[in-house]
Amino acid sequence: MRGHLASLLRSRRWEYFIVTVIIINAITLGLETVPSVMAAIGPLLLALDKAIVVLFVIEIALRITAFGWRFFRDPWSLFDFAIVAIALLPATGPLTVLRALRILRVLRLISVVPSLRRVIGGLIAALPGMGSIVVLLLLVFYVFAVMATKLYGETFPEWFGSIGASVYTLFQVMTLESWSMGIVRPVMEAHPQAWLFFVPFILSTTYAVLNLFIGVIVSAMQEEHQAISEADQEQIHDENKQVLSELRALRREIAEMKAKLP
Repeated sequence: MRGHLASLLRSRRWEYFIVTVIIINAITLGLETVPSVMAAIGPLLLALDKAIVVLFVIEIALRITAFGWRFFRDPWSLFDFAIVAIALLPATGPLTVLRALRILRVLRLISVVPSLRRVIGGLIAALPGMGSIVVLLLLVFYVFAVMATKLYGETFPEWFGSIGASVYTLFQVMTLESWSMGIVRPVMEAHPQAWLFFVPFILSTTYAVLNLFIGVIVSAMQEEHQAISEADQEQIHDENKQVLSELRALRREIAEMKAKLP
């Protein structure tokens, strides 16, 4: 019984069904933010939302029944369990904020869709490498923030009056958000040689350090994809070996049956 239930929960049809339910839930949660829609079909949307929560609870219960303690050893299963548990908490009093957290159910698409799981796996695998880049970026920011505070703090105290203000301003420059007309050109009107400071900063952060993030993430995702491919190939190899062993056993049985015939 548990084997058939596990096969059903792993099937593509069940996966498509859950994905469809999650998408419908995402749409209904979005419609609940539109006052005109709530005035027209609000009770229907709320009833549908409750029905979907009940369906998610039944799904989690079926998975626990089918997989037993293996369910709680799977990180993605624990993720689904936490998302559904949040939906069951009463969104009243101090827990009113949980109403906004209902949209977290949409994140269940990550655990349901294998390709999204691979992406998240790649990001998690990239975290150690990204840590070193973060330290490098902090060092660059600290050096340039101290320089900016000393160079431009007196002229533009609202932007560079302290290290904290300089870090925030340089972060805006790094993101290229109104960096030229909003910050750099006004600074250059008072300090014509300021481009000698800002251009190296942009080159060393926006075009160098941030691209290292992309490189580390892409490399980690490639390794994740390769590991999954190798695991799939190994599984196929094991299945082929099992089929061959069964064929050999069948041939031996046929040979023994022929030997017993007169």
